Amino acid sequence: MESLRTIEIIGTAAFSIAGTFAAMKKRLDIFGTFIIAFVTALGGGTLRDVLIGEVPVKWLFEFSAGFVVLVSTIVGLSFRSLISNYHNVLLFFDSIGLGFFTLVGIQTGMSLNMHPVSCVALGTITACFGGVIRDISLSNIPLIFQKEIYATTCILGGAVFFILLKLDVPKIPVEITCLVTIVVFRLLSVKFNWHLPRIWKTRKPSS
Repeated sequence: MESLRTIEIIGTAAFSIAGTFAAMKKRLDIFGTFIIAFVTALGGGTLRDVLIGEVPVKWLFEFSAGFVVLVSTIVGLSFRSLISNYHNVLLFFDSIGLGFFTLVGIQTGMSLNMHPVSCVALGTITACFGGVIRDISLSNIPLIFQKEIYATTCILGGAVFFILLKLDVPKIPVEITCLVTIVVFRLLSVKFNWHLPRIWKTRKPSS
C-alpha cells in the first residue's frame, strides 16, 4: 500500500502541473488556476471512489492531496515566465499523470478482487476523467472524445499489466512497464499524429 500511496502522490503532482499549464493557456487568475489543477488531479479519483462506494471521498479527510495540488500549482506558476510553449509542458505532465493514475485505478480494483477488465476500466476512469472535467471547465472538447489516442493508452497499459502478471513477472517490473507503455505511447501518438479511425469526413470549404 505504501508504493501505491507514492504512485498516487506522483500522479497527483503531475496532473496538478498539467492542469496549471492548461489554466495558464486560458490566462486564468491564481484562484481559477488552482481550481483547474485541483479538478484535474482529483476529479478522476473522486469518480472512482464514488463508483466503488468509498464515500465520503478520501480527499475530504486527507488534506495531503490538496497540499500536493497547492504546491504543484505554485511550482507551475513559478516557471510560467521561463516556458514559452505551455502545450508541450501540459502534454508531458498529462502523459505522466495518465500512467501513474492508471496504475492507481488498476490496483484499487485488484484490492477489491475485481475482474481484470473492470480493473482496467477503473484505471482508465481514474486517469482520464480529471482531464475531462478540466477540459469542460475550460470550454474545450475533452481529449478523450476526440481523435487523439488518450484513453486507449490507459487500456493498452492495463492490458500489458495483466499480461505480465499472468506470465508471473514480479510486481515492480510490471508496474514500471505499464507506466512506461502508457507515457511513451501517448507521447509518440502525439508526435506522429496517430489517431483512432475517423467516423466523420472532413468537410470541404464551400466556394
